[in-house]
Amino acid sequence: MSGAVDLSALKERAAAPPPQAPAPSGDGATPAAPDSTGLAPVIDVTEATFEAEVLVRSQQVPVVVDLWATWCEPCKQLSPLLEKLAREAGGTWVLAKVDVDANPRIAQAFGVQSVPTVVAIAGGQPLADFQGAQPEPQLRQWLAAVQQAVAGKLSGPPAGDGDPDEPEPEDPRFVAAEAALDEGDLSAAEAEFQKILDEEPANAEAQGAIRQVRFLARVQSVDPGAVAAADAAPNDIDAQLQAADVELYSQAPDAAFARLIGLVARSAGDDKTRVRTRLLELFELFDPAEPVVMTARRKLAAALY
Repeated sequence: MSGAVDLSALKERAAAPPPQAPAPSGDGATPAAPDSTGLAPVIDVTEATFEAEVLVRSQQVPVVVDLWATWCEPCKQLSPLLEKLAREAGGTWVLAKVDVDANPRIAQAFGVQSVPTVVAIAGGQPLADFQGAQPEPQLRQWLAAVQQAVAGKLSGPPAGDGDPDEPEPEDPRFVAAEAALDEGDLSAAEAEFQKILDEEPANAEAQGAIRQVRFLARVQSVDPGAVAAADAAPNDIDAQLQAADVELYSQAPDAAFARLIGLVARSAGDDKTRVRTRLLELFELFDPAEPVVMTARRKLAAALY
């Protein structure tokens, strides 16, 4: 699940290796020079530079991490296209290229199973991702969704001249909710987010946050053995719903979605409606432009009709 990947290991290296020479870009091009914003649109990143070039930089602008390998044929198609789009973007987002063979700890932190894998990072956390080469129109759509998701939430590229703008004051309502989350008090956090929604029913940030809190509260009460129990009882609706929660919490959304889509296909009446409703709730925990959600929605439509 985006946002749930643990990148702390890359921030807490006990003995960081010396900086490596920049690896060549996937198409053999040299890294681009900084543009007028002062940010190079395309950079090569190693384990030694990951924190500064990706996690810290993503506090200003989204960083799109291209995890590639020299032997990967689809990478040779995708990487040049990403580089082109990054240069066109003019510093509104940065492309960080990572050779997974030379930097295995980065690949491990992202749980990379195949290359190319592309992950958008904002505010130091994964936001959205996809695997495999994609056509340019779909890439542009995905990048637009990423930028829309973080609009107004990051500090932006460094100003070329003059004093930096004063940071926006934090909304005290969200501060209270986040403090409750930090303390592990999910009930209090939900109550604080609900107060915001009572005042502003269309507040998208509060809507997303309360969905996440409710999911976390629900999954905490699920037996860790729920997946095995569900596999042993494929027609038990409650068991399947609990197993999907565990799979999603364990960062296996493909497995969770496939489980419930299969259950929709073999259910009827109120059971079908109940499973479909839960599946749609799980979709709402993600950015709608994420490929894993888009694919699952298509499969759900096929299962329904």
